[in-house]
Amino acid sequence: MHTIMDKRLLAPNVYRLEVGAQLIAERRKPGQFIILRVNEESERIPLTIVESDPVAGTIVLVFQVMGEGTRLLASLEMGDEIRDVVGPLGHPTEISHYGTVVCVAGGIGVAPMFPIAKGMADMANTVISIVGARTRDLLILQEEIQSVSSEVLITTDDGTFGRHGFVTDALKERLESGFTPDAVVAIGPLPMMRAVAETTRPYGIKTIVSLNPIMVDGTGMCGGCRVSVGGQMKFACVDGPEFDGHQVNYAELANRQRMYRDKEACKIRSLIP
Repeated sequence: MHTIMDKRLLAPNVYRLEVGAQLIAERRKPGQFIILRVNEESERIPLTIVESDPVAGTIVLVFQVMGEGTRLLASLEMGDEIRDVVGPLGHPTEISHYGTVVCVAGGIGVAPMFPIAKGMADMANTVISIVGARTRDLLILQEEIQSVSSEVLITTDDGTFGRHGFVTDALKERLESGFTPDAVVAIGPLPMMRAVAETTRPYGIKTIVSLNPIMVDGTGMCGGCRVSVGGQMKFACVDGPEFDGHQVNYAELANRQRMYRDKEACKIRSLIP
């Protein structure tokens, strides 16, 4: 059992949990994730480890309520226990000294981006972060991202804060002005990551995307998270979650994600009184 040490509401339906997990806190690296089960009957939920404190033996998780599993997780309070927390899983981010790294995050993708941006800054990279959300109320972790970035550009779809538009608009504008970063990391909705990859492709800029397809066991056994990268089949849970953004077959991955949309909708409707 893993005790919830702290719970905070970051935005509508977006929560931050600090959870007791000593061994994971000691071993996790940027880019890695855990899979949890609230109880014996609940589904498995993959979540990126946002922060960790090896001394306190805690990890920080950020999630958005999207379906039955995350709704159940959100119902827990400080002092409650989570049945299973397994990790750290996945390959850590390739943190090295690139020079200038642009971190592009959309929506809840800001949470998994923060430890990567911090890791890049710790390796003496100049980190420029481009953060986007649908509206001002959904922006999260602004102070955390600012603390590890030389510059932060914020966009909102409705123009309620920062630049009116998408993260790719801000990225494209910079690239067209002659700015050429040494690497770009993108995390967020699949269409956003695909758009970032297409924006950087003509410039030949190294582009990394972090994929979060449907996962079950997190060990590569179920095959649910398979994705085609460079014409080869990979598993996001064990080969990723990060891949070369210019090699991912986004159309195939999008089709796979849509396969379960009706079933997920049925689960959500069953929870509504």
